[in-house]
Amino acid sequence: MYEEKSIEEVTGQFHTDPEQGLSWAEAVTRLSADGKNELEGERKKSVPETFLEQLNDPLICVLLVAAFVSFLLKEYSDTVIIGVVIVLNASVGVIQEGKAQKALDSLKKLTSPEAHVRRGGEIRKIAAAELAPGDIVLLEAGMQVPADLRLVKTWNLKIEESALTGESLPVEKDAEFLAAGELQIGERKNEAFMSTMVAGGRGEGIVIARGMQTEIGKIASIIKTVPKEFTPLQRKLAELGKFLSIVSVLLCVLLFGIAVLQKRDILEMLITAISLAVAAVPEGLPAVVTIVLAMSVSRMVKVNTIVRKLPSVETLGAVNVVCSDKTGTLTQNKMPVTRCYVNEQVIPISTSNIREQAEIPELFLQGFALCNDAVIPESGRAVGDPTEIALAVMSSNCGVRKAQTEARYPRVSEQAFDSARKMMTTVHQCRGLIAFTKGAPDVVLKRCTKIYLGGRIQPLGDLKRRRIQAALEEMSSQALRVLALAMKEGTGDSEALLKERDLVFLGLAGMKDPIRPEARDAVEKFSKASVRTIMITGDHADTAFAIAKELGIARKPDQCLTGAELDNLSDHNLRVRLKETSVFARVSPEHKVRIVKLLKECGNIVAMTGDGVNDAPSLRTADIGISMGMSGTDVAKNASDMILTDDNFATIEKAIEEGRSIFQNIKKTVLFLLSSNFGEIITMFTAVLLGLAAPLKASHILWINLITDSLPALALGVDENDKEALMREPPRSAKEGMFANGGLACTVFYGLLIAAISLTAFLKIPWDVLAESGKAFNLSNIAAVLQNEAALARAQTYAFTVLGMSQLFHALGMRDVRTSVFSGKRTFNPVLAAAFVLGVLLQMAVTEIPYLVGMFGTAVLGWQEWAVLLILAAFPVLAHEVFVLTGNGEEG
Repeated sequence: MYEEKSIEEVTGQFHTDPEQGLSWAEAVTRLSADGKNELEGERKKSVPETFLEQLNDPLICVLLVAAFVSFLLKEYSDTVIIGVVIVLNASVGVIQEGKAQKALDSLKKLTSPEAHVRRGGEIRKIAAAELAPGDIVLLEAGMQVPADLRLVKTWNLKIEESALTGESLPVEKDAEFLAAGELQIGERKNEAFMSTMVAGGRGEGIVIARGMQTEIGKIASIIKTVPKEFTPLQRKLAELGKFLSIVSVLLCVLLFGIAVLQKRDILEMLITAISLAVAAVPEGLPAVVTIVLAMSVSRMVKVNTIVRKLPSVETLGAVNVVCSDKTGTLTQNKMPVTRCYVNEQVIPISTSNIREQAEIPELFLQGFALCNDAVIPESGRAVGDPTEIALAVMSSNCGVRKAQTEARYPRVSEQAFDSARKMMTTVHQCRGLIAFTKGAPDVVLKRCTKIYLGGRIQPLGDLKRRRIQAALEEMSSQALRVLALAMKEGTGDSEALLKERDLVFLGLAGMKDPIRPEARDAVEKFSKASVRTIMITGDHADTAFAIAKELGIARKPDQCLTGAELDNLSDHNLRVRLKETSVFARVSPEHKVRIVKLLKECGNIVAMTGDGVNDAPSLRTADIGISMGMSGTDVAKNASDMILTDDNFATIEKAIEEGRSIFQNIKKTVLFLLSSNFGEIITMFTAVLLGLAAPLKASHILWINLITDSLPALALGVDENDKEALMREPPRSAKEGMFANGGLACTVFYGLLIAAISLTAFLKIPWDVLAESGKAFNLSNIAAVLQNEAALARAQTYAFTVLGMSQLFHALGMRDVRTSVFSGKRTFNPVLAAAFVLGVLLQMAVTEIPYLVGMFGTAVLGWQEWAVLLILAAFPVLAHEVFVLTGNGEEG
């Protein structure tokens, strides 16, 4: 709106004087009325809040209920064990979120700590937060704009707005510009925006918007309105938790019905029902999943990735579309010179000493070093327009240093660049005077009548002009930004040289924001992994397409859409175009959000990368937002799920590998735990249904679920997968559940097998007793034998031992259901080996250590008994080998 108002209208509206500024008293009054110039940050959660958030999980809720009922029934050991699991799970989550926040805080920088203002006629430096509406702010090269300003004075002012608009080149500002109507941010030449950087020149402006009212503030508001969404893993585990909750309730109701029909003791059946409910819930699953994710996060740190939210790593494994910003993400956000045209030849330029590649005239190098306002210190960061910095660096690489050259040929006069002339001219003291003019090639060429060739000045005829034009077209076709350089010598009168006539053409310099070398390889690997890369940028369409073509993202120009074309497409038509479009250019933050939303609505799992403020809303909207740690703005980092500390696009490919591997491991873990728990349920339910005593006590089930199950489950969670093979497969569907691709069959089969061998072990004692006495092996006789406490204790010990040990053997096969346990293709998993040995020792401890024997109500076993039970327990791994040999291994 302010781009349409004149300077007088704006100063009148804010009751301020550009020459004097606000008085200190007026500034304090306005500041107290309107508040500080700050963006509203996200409120940091307290440790208790974070802890409670970790408990917001269906599986945890089931465990809480089980713990509460166990407490009411005075099963205190069960209550304590369940409580330990719940606290462990929540604590791991709290610790990881705390680590991520600390890492983020270490990256955080102050956006704009200070501002130069004119108040009461004096220029002072104040905290940017203390700026009041109507303040007059002074801008110089290297400064960050502290608020949104309506410019009132400009002197060759250029502002780098890529963080806000995605445009890689600085925007030339003009205080006198007036818009005919409302314009997009990148076209408002008379305004400067908070957080952007002054690339060159000077300016003054009135503060027209602060804090959340600025353009950045509006983006921050968009971010806040984006609802928090669950990751695919969280959704699958939530569905699983609900399913298990329903199963637990149904089992309890069913058992009560059976108890009434069989006229059993109600209290005894209540305890049995609780045992069965506990058996239905894999207590270790939340903790194992959290620990697996936390350990993967530690591995990600080693590859320069900070994970802010644990489930984000797994989400990457399901990503099938990566939307990336161009500037600073796929490209380096620099403008080095890559081509020169001198002496009628195009010369490629590298970062090494370009003098070795071809003989470049010294006049050409001196001209670009002198007709240049960039500041190039001997050490430290260069300040100025990236284009001018690139030209000065090119000259410096050839031995023509800017500072030394300026000392030899001091500037005596100049005509600054402006958008109407599209040229800049500086006059320098030499033997006489020499003027250098640089600018748009078509404009400069019109002013040239001669050309510098082979060290001599020659007439610029039509043939030579055509050669220059051909070179210009060749360089432009490569998406280079081309500048022409010319000169003119004179004596005494600098004003005559500033007229920019009868110039001598020296040559052309072409530059472009180079792609990151690793980005091309990453895009190719994404393609092989069936992951599509889409470029979304605020830059011009031709530049965006040229970069996309170089990266292998797009092949044809019709794969590119602009923001203006997007506005003319309905959501339905855009969904159709999304199937073929790989480049979106000249887009706004709102466009980016719309693109990401529609991609998600089409069933894609979308990752969005970016570093600018303009990327923040789409980072939050995407399934997973990935920001850059070095070049990224604080707003982008806060909106993201992951931060790349090295700004390396290729790191995302490593993260996707890790994500796919993690999902494989979590799926293996879930199927292993559920098949084990299913075996427990069938074992318990079958015995009760037959009117027999319970084969397992509640403490037995908890011991198996929390100790014998959890250790191998954790080992499966950190298993080493063949990541190259995983990256040759397409990403899994967003709708794919844990039981997809044979997972349900695997769970049911191994659950039934474990139940069968556990019941066999349980019935071995009645079998032996009845065989010795010569009585028939039937239900009534079995029930009679089991009424004896000693016989029941030994039978339960058999079932307990086989159930626990069988799950250890089962874990060996679950590493890869399609490969033999003895195959040389498998990498050694030391964690699983340790878990197996420790599990065996722990299982032996509850039958051999007197204190534990008394606590669990087990019987001491002899070595012969152990040998028989071990053979029974090994059946899952034997079944696994049979399946592999017959080629029927199910997908796990």
